[in-house]
Amino acid sequence: MDLAILDDYQGVALSMADWSSLPVRPTVFREHLGGPDDVVRALRPFDAIVAMRERTALPGEVLRALPRLRLIATAGMANAAIDLRAAAELGITVCGTTGMAGAVATVEHTWALILALARQIPRHDALVRAGGWQAGLGTTLHGRTLGIVGLGNIGRGLIPVAHALGMRVTAWSRHLAAVPEGVEAPGREAFFAGADVLSVHIKLAPSTRQYIGAAELALLKPSALLVNTSRGPIVDTAALVAALREGRLAGAALDVFDTEPLPPGDPLRDAPNVVLSPHLGYVTRESYAQYFPQLVEDVAAFLAGHPVRVLEETP
Repeated sequence: MDLAILDDYQGVALSMADWSSLPVRPTVFREHLGGPDDVVRALRPFDAIVAMRERTALPGEVLRALPRLRLIATAGMANAAIDLRAAAELGITVCGTTGMAGAVATVEHTWALILALARQIPRHDALVRAGGWQAGLGTTLHGRTLGIVGLGNIGRGLIPVAHALGMRVTAWSRHLAAVPEGVEAPGREAFFAGADVLSVHIKLAPSTRQYIGAAELALLKPSALLVNTSRGPIVDTAALVAALREGRLAGAALDVFDTEPLPPGDPLRDAPNVVLSPHLGYVTRESYAQYFPQLVEDVAAFLAGHPVRVLEETP
């Protein structure tokens, strides 16, 4: 079996698990393949694909152009970049991985971005390296309000740290269920108007694209900070850039983008008061050590005729 390992940016995929146990010929792609035509050209010779989360889109038109493809093994038990309906129609098995290491890593990275933005660490790091010194004032989080959009595993993981820092915690989403003790759930307008730090933690779906749009951004106070470690299209990027440039928002920290890798010339690259990281939320040694051995198991089980952790489209 010819197997493609996609988007191994750090060049660690082959060292994170025992691929030699499989009767496969692995080919590692360290660079992002690009658009659909590039993906098809690169992957046409392969029987199986190993995908790291949603870095490469595999829509129906791509899958239909890969006649040899029989298996996709993806990190995680959900991947919005894979057309599961088309895969099923084409007889392509899609398998995933389980575990919470990626969620824990994303919680930690979210706090890293919040603190870096609040204390202007990237700006001051650049100043010191350039021979400068202090410029501007940071923001103390104690006594401020953390507003969490969505209370899944990652959103809930922020709560203990917020309380340890002395922050008030509020939560909101269109279909918010019960909230844990120590969390308030005001209505939409009061939620956005009261947040000093707004952190986004909902899944990307057709119904959540531009979930945070111009109307929601207009409710935020000018001193508020926005952090997104979920998915780029959940926040209206054009509206966000406009709010930053017009001084209607104090800053944003983003780990996710509409197009990844972030294209040259993207307006976020020179937007004011923005901290950018290249979708690093789940990228730790510990989460990779959980993902890759299971990806090897996915391939082995498929070859044995008994696929495990099969992903299917939900009705």
